[in-house]
Amino acid sequence: MATLDLIGSSAKFGAVLEQIKMVAPVDCAVLIQGETGTGKELIARAIHDASPRRNNRFVALNCAAIPAALLESELFGHERGAFTGAVAQRVGRFQAADGGTLFLDEIGDLPLELQPKLLRVLQEKQFERLGGSRTLDVDVRVTAATNQDLERLVQQKKFRIDLFYRLNVIPICLPPLRERIQDILPLTEFFLRKCAARLNRTIDSIPDEVVEVLKAHDWPGNIRELQNCIERAVLFSPGSVLRLPLDLKQTVMQRTENAARTLADADREHILETLKQTNWMIGGRDGAAHRLGLPRTTLIYKMRKLGIEMRRSHRARPIRRLADQQCRAAAGY
Repeated sequence: MATLDLIGSSAKFGAVLEQIKMVAPVDCAVLIQGETGTGKELIARAIHDASPRRNNRFVALNCAAIPAALLESELFGHERGAFTGAVAQRVGRFQAADGGTLFLDEIGDLPLELQPKLLRVLQEKQFERLGGSRTLDVDVRVTAATNQDLERLVQQKKFRIDLFYRLNVIPICLPPLRERIQDILPLTEFFLRKCAARLNRTIDSIPDEVVEVLKAHDWPGNIRELQNCIERAVLFSPGSVLRLPLDLKQTVMQRTENAARTLADADREHILETLKQTNWMIGGRDGAAHRLGLPRTTLIYKMRKLGIEMRRSHRARPIRRLADQQCRAAAGY
């Protein structure tokens, strides 16, 4: 199987590679879901390259990049005179991909009025060019991708449910880079070699502190953002050692501090709520420590660290008064 730039050894990415091996020989639709920049087109190309269609064309179309008025012509082609400016017959992406694979990126942005025509070609393997009446047969495997929640779009009546089921025969979910920490270093090394060769630079060392910063970043732009970051780093590194741009370091530090504050705030609120529920009792079977699954001393340490002041439990005093009354009664007072 040609893996192209599919690099990584993490468990989650390994599961994706296993899915590719399983679905590639099976000639049915695949829906690839994942955040922006996770490499959905690379997965689609890997499926094509490992399939029986590998010797035919892989044709890609981004549904969000083409104006809605032109998208039908892009997909199905048009006849001469079909609209103003149509001076000649044009072959669409479906016909161009005949015998191969058509990759429809950002399928969630496909206009609602075009969805029945796409559904028909998926089911019947037939279509007509825009402005034409002749039915054309086509043999295409369709692989679609989206960073949107198609099921939610179906509920909102923005995506046809029958088209969703037709596309979602084999779903593949790509994990974001922040869930593939183990893959950040090999990806960095790959992009470093690639960018250094293209920019004619010699960089042969990645300091440990650089790797730690890269692993601490949450990468909202995923692999695409990492690639752009390494390219900038290669460009501005003064010597043979990779140096990260200052703005990325500052961003990572700020986000790390914010995450730490957010986690501490959540921890503090949880402890306070548990203390209120136990009437500020810390120890014992009914105390907050037991409910939180912590040793009593650990809870006290965390309370001090989070600035939670100790309070006397209001539940203990009536119990002691009751015990005193029982002792007096037993003594004949």
